[in-house]
Amino acid sequence: MSMIGDLLGSLKWFTIYELLLFAIILTVLVWYAVPIQKYVRWFDFLPSAGLLIAIVSVLSGDTTLLALIFYAVAAILFLCTIKKAFKPVRYIPVPKYRILRVTLSLLGMLPLVFSLILAGESRYNPVSDFSHMSYSQAFVQLNERLSREYPFGDWKKVDWAAMKDKYEPLFQQAEQQKNKDLYYTTLRSYLYSLRDGHVKIVNEKLFDDNHIFKQEVGGGVGLSTIQLDQGKVVVNLLLVGSPAEKSGIQLGAEIISWDGKVAQEAYHATYWSENPMATEGDRNDNQGRFMVRTSVGKDVQVAFKNKGETEIKKVTLTAYDDNYETLKKTRVKLNKTDAPVEGEILSNGYGYVKIRYFLPSTTMPHPDKVLGAKLKEFQEKQIKGLIIDVRDNPGGSDDLVTAMAGYFVNKPKLYEYVSYFNRLAGKFEINANETRIINPAELYYGGKLAILINQRTGSSGEGLPLVVKGLPHARIVGFTSTNGSFGVVSSPIQVEMPEGYLLQLPDGRSLNQEKMIQGDSDDKGQGGAIPDIDIPLNEQTFEQKYVQGQDVELNYAIQAMENMN
Repeated sequence: MSMIGDLLGSLKWFTIYELLLFAIILTVLVWYAVPIQKYVRWFDFLPSAGLLIAIVSVLSGDTTLLALIFYAVAAILFLCTIKKAFKPVRYIPVPKYRILRVTLSLLGMLPLVFSLILAGESRYNPVSDFSHMSYSQAFVQLNERLSREYPFGDWKKVDWAAMKDKYEPLFQQAEQQKNKDLYYTTLRSYLYSLRDGHVKIVNEKLFDDNHIFKQEVGGGVGLSTIQLDQGKVVVNLLLVGSPAEKSGIQLGAEIISWDGKVAQEAYHATYWSENPMATEGDRNDNQGRFMVRTSVGKDVQVAFKNKGETEIKKVTLTAYDDNYETLKKTRVKLNKTDAPVEGEILSNGYGYVKIRYFLPSTTMPHPDKVLGAKLKEFQEKQIKGLIIDVRDNPGGSDDLVTAMAGYFVNKPKLYEYVSYFNRLAGKFEINANETRIINPAELYYGGKLAILINQRTGSSGEGLPLVVKGLPHARIVGFTSTNGSFGVVSSPIQVEMPEGYLLQLPDGRSLNQEKMIQGDSDDKGQGGAIPDIDIPLNEQTFEQKYVQGQDVELNYAIQAMENMN
């Protein structure tokens, strides 16, 4: 489709009020630009009608950037023409400054063109206010809206009727008992069942003043665990001086039983996490972190076996308030004071680049240019291969990912189509003006390439691995896939619920060349960028990574490039 066609196609993202304003503003500007040499009295009232429509639109709740552009232009036209509404001019004089008049009219049309470009991304997506309803009524309304507008309902095979049948009785129970805690945990369970990392309760503040979170998982005993591929649950973090260490538990110890349950059963019964567990790799990681959390002061019976020993020991550990230390130590926190991009040449001759997030920082306004400078330096020094590390990268800007990806393609390549729910049509449609194409950069790197990923490589952070996936000289390396939460959050779905909770969900989906959903996990928790080199989490790699402190993913990446022809 041509650029003009794409712009005209953007009209489908306008509200009825915005369409009327667009038509009125365009008519008035064209009239004054021509000008038409015929007096029509009703035309004098068009700017006033536009102002009234703008007021009605504001009262309806539309305060998007798109609407504000229309409001501003409508107000300016009203102020410039209000005199004619009261003092009609019966003839059209030839204007003295016709060129100036045409120029000003054309300039007035620029915001309209700008609004067409922004229409899909900045469209009106109203906040649903269910806060005045009962728990169950609000839930039913929430479920109904999501059944229409949640971008991945079909992809994840969500049975919205079954969700209603499952959760509505729990919400009814919470309202009958006036149980705010049950209401909150039920709401959270419902949202997290979607397994989408972009779904969140905006204002739940888990680590600050959330008394339910504190009550259930505020206590630690000084360790964290992870489950190996063969099923063993082992200690991958041990705090010095903690009850766990003092009891004789060592790093790498196998947990046999926990709080009266076989370790594997306790592991998979764990449901708490900071964010929805989108993929199985994400679930496995989080369950190991939260299995060992409990209420402060609780005694936990633990059976364990240290590495190299045959004796199973039993101890009782008392959970203490550790300020969530084990959770914080097992989850990398984004620090925006750290540079988005850093790189060096390793001693073995390979280039290494760490991309922490895909956003500019105060000290690095153009991370894509920094990456380009690093690649130029690497090529001049004839590196053996390139390693790009996007582990723990939470995402950022798709436009920045597209710019960076340009260094790794030698011909244009589609990055994504973006599809949103169209409120006028009642279905999902592609926003043509948001289609992203990767254009080759002036500098091209076509050598050996490895991308390091993990289960916390999320959102736009998953873009680069998805782009290079399948290139003959590239390998994706990791223990797990990326996070599987590649949805678009432009004008997110927002819902105000009882007890002051504000919910937010993605509003768009990324589509590949075949216009199929890409990057997001499906109903089985499979998705994201899948490793080409799938590292096993066995006793050997566990020992290397968690006990010896080796960078296992990096070592595998280097070996993979060494094996390339």
